[in-house]
Amino acid sequence: MTTDLDQLRSDLLGAIDAADTLDAIEGVRVAALGKQGNVTALLKTLGGMSPDERQTAGPRIQALREAVTTAIADRKAALERAALDARLASETLDMTLPAGGVAPGSVHPVSQVMDELAEIFADLGFAVATGPEIEDDWHNFTALNIAETHPARAMHDTFYFPDDNSEGGVQRMLLRTHTSPVQIRTMLQQKPPIRIIAPGRVYRSDSDATHTPMFHQIEGLVIDRGITLGHLKWTLETFLKAFFERDDIVLRLRASYFPFTEPSAEVDVGYTIEKGKRVIGGSGDAANGGWMEVLGSGMVHPKVIAACGLDPDEWQGFAFGTGVDRLAMLKYGMDDLRAFFDGDLRWLKHYGFGALDVPTIAGGVGA
Repeated sequence: MTTDLDQLRSDLLGAIDAADTLDAIEGVRVAALGKQGNVTALLKTLGGMSPDERQTAGPRIQALREAVTTAIADRKAALERAALDARLASETLDMTLPAGGVAPGSVHPVSQVMDELAEIFADLGFAVATGPEIEDDWHNFTALNIAETHPARAMHDTFYFPDDNSEGGVQRMLLRTHTSPVQIRTMLQQKPPIRIIAPGRVYRSDSDATHTPMFHQIEGLVIDRGITLGHLKWTLETFLKAFFERDDIVLRLRASYFPFTEPSAEVDVGYTIEKGKRVIGGSGDAANGGWMEVLGSGMVHPKVIAACGLDPDEWQGFAFGTGVDRLAMLKYGMDDLRAFFDGDLRWLKHYGFGALDVPTIAGGVGA
């Protein structure tokens, strides 16, 4: 048997050395070490040998398998190196050729408008504040002077978490219906004067061409001494002129009611019809124009200021809020809010912005 093993070893190593392709070395491996291979067949014979025979033949057969395995691995590595060297020698790369086109991504209009708003209000001295999207009942409603019987607290308007309850002092949890809770948290954590905007996602149980269950909102808050409605009107007028990039923005403030402001005002902006399209700007009283509501605003209610531990006789303020998606629709000509959330790449390619279209006051926020 020793002679047979030596001969088999010599034959296999010779076949390995003679293999000049990866397919050839694979054929040798299968013939030797495969399920029906020569070395495999010898290993199977160990079970039928006596203990003395196995003690003698076993190490020699195992040594044969290891030698063949090592030789195949070395030969395969050498062939792979040779193939790579040959490929590198034959292939060339012309660095002067233009690079292949890469489809660029797009910045979503909502993200772009968020950046535009942050840039505008930063120029007016406002900081950006954020808060949790899962809120408790107190921050979302009670601290904002929203009565227990207010319709906004109803299940058909607000997304409540079903496993929460208001017993035992535990606040009922919900998806925030506006970013106003950020105003409350800021007044609780920061001493006046305060100038913030609070952009973010909000949730309401509503869905049609102009409403979605989730949408984006931005609110502003100023708390200081001696704040008046005049400061509010100037801030909103300056903001809208910068956002729509027109100097002929005309505002109309209509008396309204919000639980968290007193007095409260709806803010309308004048528009004109140009080539059959509504364009923000100009007087709403013009023959080819009208008025459109874009903001809710008002002086912060004294009860809201007091709920945050501040003296309403010393500190006054104003607040305002608007939908980011709605502003994007008005400025960039979208007509269906649902398209913002459909994930249609064709829509995004048409209305999206390049990654380098960074809004600046100097260059134009919509540049």
